[in-house]
Amino acid sequence: MNIETLTSGPTTIAMISASDERTPATGAARRELAEEVAGQANDLVLKHGAVAFRGFGVESAADFHDLVCVFGDPHSEYLHGNSPRQAVHQGVWTSTEYPAEYDISLHNELSQSYRWPDRLFFCCLVPPQTGGETPVGDGRAMLAKMDPAVLRRFQAHGVAYLQNMHGGYGLGRSWQETYESDDPAKVTEYLRAADVSFTWTEDEDLRIRQVRPATRTHPVTGEEVWFNQADQFHVSSLPKQDAESLFALVESEEELPLSATFGDGSPIPLDDLEHVRSLARSTECAFGWQRGDVLMIDNMLVMHGRHAFTGPRQVLVAMI
Repeated sequence: MNIETLTSGPTTIAMISASDERTPATGAARRELAEEVAGQANDLVLKHGAVAFRGFGVESAADFHDLVCVFGDPHSEYLHGNSPRQAVHQGVWTSTEYPAEYDISLHNELSQSYRWPDRLFFCCLVPPQTGGETPVGDGRAMLAKMDPAVLRRFQAHGVAYLQNMHGGYGLGRSWQETYESDDPAKVTEYLRAADVSFTWTEDEDLRIRQVRPATRTHPVTGEEVWFNQADQFHVSSLPKQDAESLFALVESEEELPLSATFGDGSPIPLDDLEHVRSLARSTECAFGWQRGDVLMIDNMLVMHGRHAFTGPRQVLVAMI
């Protein structure tokens, strides 16, 4: 077994590689190898926030699921997310169906929600022809480097996330896709339990608003981390042409599929958002995929994203 590190700026990814003679040929051998390194991997992910596994013989979604189970019980649902994805196995989804030509900015999964996964696992079954790396960025470093005035504004007000979900036809995602149900009563029950303000329209569309903190404290390490998606939800994250096309279809920013303000309803200054985006980019450490690689990240300690790519990239995700 070999352990090395990939470091860029303040972010480090630890990589555990199986030697050629230890590459598992069976499911039992894979689980045995994963169990052998699990303790060390758990220590490394709390230190660095990200750990990659290479040469563990993962060749399918089922293989990936089995490896994830060594670390915990994979989530069986993906509720309240805003990224399009498809289920491919119990507890395993495509990482995103977002168009290949666009980058996905760094973010913490479901940080806009009242509940989020502790860890994310990504697995590459088909590497892209070019690009397609998964960048991660250390949220602790992000917080330490942030302009104090910008940080004070975010901490004082928090972030309000607004989502408009259609009931079958319209802009963005439907509420049926988002909540994996076509029963408004079941979705209403979930939203009430999740501390979400919501309105059903006459057209059976769903509008929600939820206010969350901009930073949180990691439950194990006790470290404060940047933990929100204000810059990604805000319309300024879109290419100019796409934003203009959206505004041609709605009367106000509040009617967009996604938008964000400070928690008190006041607009977030564009300069603040650009500062956040610039800092996030400065923390990036990009992981380039090989077939069978698995990447485990602590969803609070580090953010993750995706670089644009060409070719038939297939990367899966599971959560615990």
